[in-house]
Amino acid sequence: MSEGVRVGVLVSGRGSNLDALCAAAATPGFPARVVLVVSNRRDAGALGIAARWGVPAEVMPVSQYEHDEHARDRAIRDRLRQSEVELVVCAGYNRILTDEFLAAFPDAILNVHPSLLPAFGGGMHAVEEALDYGVKVTGCTVQLLEPGIPDGGPIVLQRSVEVREDDDADSLRERIHEQEWAAVPEAVRLWCAGRIRREGRVVRIAPLPGVADARLSQAESPP
Repeated sequence: MSEGVRVGVLVSGRGSNLDALCAAAATPGFPARVVLVVSNRRDAGALGIAARWGVPAEVMPVSQYEHDEHARDRAIRDRLRQSEVELVVCAGYNRILTDEFLAAFPDAILNVHPSLLPAFGGGMHAVEEALDYGVKVTGCTVQLLEPGIPDGGPIVLQRSVEVREDDDADSLRERIHEQEWAAVPEAVRLWCAGRIRREGRVVRIAPLPGVADARLSQAESPP
């Protein structure tokens, strides 16, 4: 994998977003590399994905810490720091992180959620909830995590997905995943390039160096 910002990934499931991020990190010029994967489940498929990409992975279930979420999150925080992780990505991670953990990585935790937030946030059944509500468009969101309401952090990127008349939860979820596989690496790329700029809870994406100058010169050119 390419050199760059050191990324730690928290996982719980099959690991398709981890796979997409590792694939992106293996391409020339990508500004990040995945240096550690942490799962809260021993049976997570993401552990096999990490092994395939040669990324160190650890399983840290809350049961190891006398079912104390705070103790487990402190242990994860410390393990990420040992690996000198600069950016944390929650890629299908199904636990709510403690405020103590979030405070350890301010504006440096990206989370992907399978809805267009703020719709259908705060739970693990966003796809089913979107279908039950009858929405015509849903999608995925990459956001910065911060203390407060779950899934309430500033929105970095969103990608929309049309809800089809014959969709069930599985078919819709798979198409949302396809958008996540593009959105997660893109959000990591933007973060590593320093292009994510917060103004309160609003995130603005700074233009690439040189693009703004070119636009300015174009605007100043005589007709």
